[in-house]
Amino acid sequence: MTKAIQQSVTFPASARELFETYVDSRKHTASTGMPAKISRKVGGKFSGFGGMIGGRNLMLVPGQMIVQAWRSAAWKKTDANSILTITFTDTKSGGRVDLVHVNVPAHDHRGVTEGWKKYYWKPWRAYFRKQKKES
Repeated sequence: MTKAIQQSVTFPASARELFETYVDSRKHTASTGMPAKISRKVGGKFSGFGGMIGGRNLMLVPGQMIVQAWRSAAWKKTDANSILTITFTDTKSGGRVDLVHVNVPAHDHRGVTEGWKKYYWKPWRAYFRKQKKES
């Protein structure tokens, strides 16, 4: 079993805005720059980055938490799904995302760890900066 990936990141957006950016297909696509389709239902499927990642929603607490069975298209068929838990909380200056990602296969652990930073948090920073300027 690999070590859990744990990351906490703050943004100039409320917890609800952060949650909506993840679960709204249009906002997810706009914030990452890559095609995404996200169901808002427990048991519903999701895909991101043009199908490079996908899985299904295990639990949704609107505005607060997402739990997903998550996998990369690059993983071996024999690799089990990983479990992704993201919580969203308000802070004095916006909101915080706390991510815990477990059961990521050893052969892609570093890639997924860095991928959250490169493909989500960095583009989200630019996305929310732009949103703030436009409002």
